[in-house]
Amino acid sequence: MTRKERVLAALRHQASDKVPHHCDFTEQARRMMAPHFAVPTFEDDVLDNHLYCGQYWGWPTEREPGSERFVDEYGVTWNRSGADKDIGVVDHPVIPAPDMTYYREPAFDEARFRRAVEQVSARDCDQFKVFGIGFSLFERAWSYLTFEEALYNMAAEPRFMHELFERILAYNLKLIAIVNEYPLDAFYFGDDWGQQHGTLMGPVHWQTFIKPRLARMYEAAHDGGKYVIQHSCGDISALFPDLIEIGLDCYQTFQPEIYDLAWFKREYGRDLSVWGGISTQQLLPRATPDQIRAETIRILRTMSDGGGYIASPTHAVTPDIRFDQIMAMFDVFLNQERYL
Repeated sequence: MTRKERVLAALRHQASDKVPHHCDFTEQARRMMAPHFAVPTFEDDVLDNHLYCGQYWGWPTEREPGSERFVDEYGVTWNRSGADKDIGVVDHPVIPAPDMTYYREPAFDEARFRRAVEQVSARDCDQFKVFGIGFSLFERAWSYLTFEEALYNMAAEPRFMHELFERILAYNLKLIAIVNEYPLDAFYFGDDWGQQHGTLMGPVHWQTFIKPRLARMYEAAHDGGKYVIQHSCGDISALFPDLIEIGLDCYQTFQPEIYDLAWFKREYGRDLSVWGGISTQQLLPRATPDQIRAETIRILRTMSDGGGYIASPTHAVTPDIRFDQIMAMFDVFLNQERYL
């Protein structure tokens, strides 16, 4: 089977000759890994990633060289002077009060966006091709308002929040329509709704503000012949029935600190595929290579029965995870005929 065929089998809840796998790296971790390989495309061509992905979240561009302040097309300034060099923290609210007169349409560079989509769609490979929108709904709202104000205004200013989410949705639908012009396999939406125990905004507010817009985004992606993959960190178990109802195909960032793997497989494994399962909080940075190898084997055996699973770290690998720890996981991924 090709890599794409294995991912398709997982999404269709069918068995395959091996469990598909994928691993992303933060920029700092990627620089740490690169000297160990002879080719710069080591993730795809040596470690055999089964998915080839591109993502848009506004092209943050450094305001002044060395400032570590990056402004995206939405007008949000991301401060990367701290430990997080990949995303950063919001410098100040773009919308400082619950008033839509502050809202400005993103400065959309359509030509650049199309080039990014084409770079994925035109790649000559047997991988499953994915393009997505990061910070797609709730995260985009809080990047405009600050996190606290986004949550507060869901309760205190619901009319304003509905209007803001409608504007975010309209922009997302424009992006989805462009992506649907290209021969890709799936659309990925990034949006964190969970914490370690429960959702950030509560199920009722999620169902009120997020679910109806998400349903329209999923429908648009499906109409373009794409599978739908949803990223959310944290515990969103209360939302699984809603996500299945509106057509989610695959949930990404499946954290074993939060979900009992056997429980999920039993309750939702027939209806929802998952991508993740290998902990970047506990297992990879803290365990020995032998422990990582043994736990990776256990997870693949638990999750892969009948398809429905893409093996992966729960998040992009960070530089505190050593090379030998990472390669213990890949030893299992790449040698499944020996271990499973």
